[in-house]
Amino acid sequence: MKVGLKKDDTVLVVSGRERGKTGKIIRVLHEKRGVLVERLNMIKRHQKATSPQNPGGILEKEAPLHLSNVMLLCPSCNKPTRVGRTELDEKHVRKCRRCGQNIDKA
Repeated sequence: MKVGLKKDDTVLVVSGRERGKTGKIIRVLHEKRGVLVERLNMIKRHQKATSPQNPGGILEKEAPLHLSNVMLLCPSCNKPTRVGRTELDEKHVRKCRRCGQNIDKA
């Protein structure tokens, strides 16, 4: 199944604890059907010290959000939208289902 989101896309969280917040995608986790969004869904992890250079401690990092809980923000209309696909010059590009503009650069 195709994921309509890519790294560096801006997304809006539509449900959960972080609802209403926007951020940039750091990483898409295809096998878990999730995304890591910059500075959203932060969790604390206790890291054991592995060497004198890496002392360990309590680290804060992003936890994945499920794809169903985020929506792409269209760069042209700046509203949350579903992602469509269209063929342009024998290449598939993503397009906004709300305003019809291409999301990817052709």
